[in-house]
Amino acid sequence: MHRSASRLTRVLACAAVPVILTVAGCSSDSGKDSGTKGDKKSGSSSSAKPNPKSSKTLEKAAFATLPDACKAVQTATIDTLVPEAKDKNGTATPSNDPATRVSCYWTGLDEDGLKGSQYRWLSLSFFRSDSHATLGDANKRAGEQFNKQVEVAKTTEGAQDPKAEAVGEIGDQGTSVVYTVKKDGTDHFNTTVVARTQNVVITLDYNGAGLEGAGAPDHAKLLQDAVAAAKEAVASVGAANKAPAEAPQSPQPQ
Repeated sequence: MHRSASRLTRVLACAAVPVILTVAGCSSDSGKDSGTKGDKKSGSSSSAKPNPKSSKTLEKAAFATLPDACKAVQTATIDTLVPEAKDKNGTATPSNDPATRVSCYWTGLDEDGLKGSQYRWLSLSFFRSDSHATLGDANKRAGEQFNKQVEVAKTTEGAQDPKAEAVGEIGDQGTSVVYTVKKDGTDHFNTTVVARTQNVVITLDYNGAGLEGAGAPDHAKLLQDAVAAAKEAVASVGAANKAPAEAPQSPQPQ
């Protein structure tokens, strides 16, 4: 009887305290043991689960090398786009990191006496992205750079009525942006072609103007020539990363 009363007292006391305390202080010895074992089991199970973020493998960049920007288009193409080019070999723009950024430009003034002169300016730049644990895969980063370059072209200072259009069959992505900029009273017709091939973004800027009474250049022809040159530039990226052919082995002496 004394034992029953004592046991009843314990039960009532436990019922009066919060549930958390009941589990901690009023469970039976067997409950404690099973709880401890459960905690250990739960802890080991939790620590064994892999972290999906840490286990993700970044995609390797498709292209590890950039071409020589001044040799990325053919000499015949330079003759077409920039008649009477000051330097057909182009002028390379200094780069702090040639493995990531390279560029080149050409200028030309085709004079025709009293009929005036035709001015042309062409620049070509390459930007290569690598895969980065924090910033993402190389192709994803190149896609972001592609969009950025298109926006830069559309928001060029002084650009009048910029129009952007998708360009097909030019790498993985291609967009042209055309607009007019007035300089010293003369309309300069500008064309920018931005293309992406895997992890490399190519930006080609091409503009022309008729000076000293010369007629304005055909804007549609400027765009056509710029797209053709951009396709050559895209192809040059693949060529720069092509593995050299294996040298033929000399016959072994018998």
